[in-house]
Amino acid sequence: MCMRSALPLPLRVAGPVTVALILAFVLMPVLVVSIAAFNERAILTFPPQSWSWKWFARVFTYPDFQHGFKSSLIVTAWASSLALVIGTALAIAVKRLEFWGKAALQSVLLSPLVIPHFTLGLGLLILVAQFQVERGFALVILCHVMLVLPFVLRSVYVSLENMDERLEQAAASLGATPVKVLFTVTLPLLAPGLFGGWLFAAIMSFNEFTASLFVTTQVTQTLPVSMYNYVREYADPTLAALSVVYIVVTAGALVIANRFLGLGKVLNIEEGH
Repeated sequence: MCMRSALPLPLRVAGPVTVALILAFVLMPVLVVSIAAFNERAILTFPPQSWSWKWFARVFTYPDFQHGFKSSLIVTAWASSLALVIGTALAIAVKRLEFWGKAALQSVLLSPLVIPHFTLGLGLLILVAQFQVERGFALVILCHVMLVLPFVLRSVYVSLENMDERLEQAAASLGATPVKVLFTVTLPLLAPGLFGGWLFAAIMSFNEFTASLFVTTQVTQTLPVSMYNYVREYADPTLAALSVVYIVVTAGALVIANRFLGLGKVLNIEEGH
């Protein structure tokens, strides 16, 4: 007889009920916002008295949102791509090399996971003001690279852990140069981890608000900053509609990535085979 069937009925029921209650508690705000987005009135209320899609139309036609979306695409594309190149090189170095200060370097690289983002944004703002550096796209991209780099490092490092190094040794023994081994063996084997790291970096960069608020200007403001400026002036369901769009796009990207890459293995959630 299995251990589960030997447990008393109350204990067998308590586990699933607890999980269901936790999921309901976590998802309740998402459900409320999603329903409120269809409210026809220009006041964010719940539950809606009448229904309309007009706030979704406003999401795609409001000029500040359009400008913020374009800025976010520029910043996200550059930040996630630069983080991928830098993070891959650092992950290989940390995994394959032994050098003085390795532990300290890892701590510094992963520090954005524990340091509040507004601290980084405020620090960069003070630095550029001190040295009179222009607050352009380069500053915003630098800020985002620092914030998303740990996610690339994590993804690539896990892929390196699961990779069979004997394949690289076999290629080298057949006369392949280190560069050729890198581009023909190592990187193709790391492809799921590389794409997974880039995807998470892109999602985090596109949604980053706290640090961006300090380093962006009217010209470079990203979509989350545009949303913040909008909510200071209006109280209609437009932001609720935009939140629904965010949720759907992000969830869709993760589902597709998991379907073709198996993000559980990439992030070391599932045991590799």
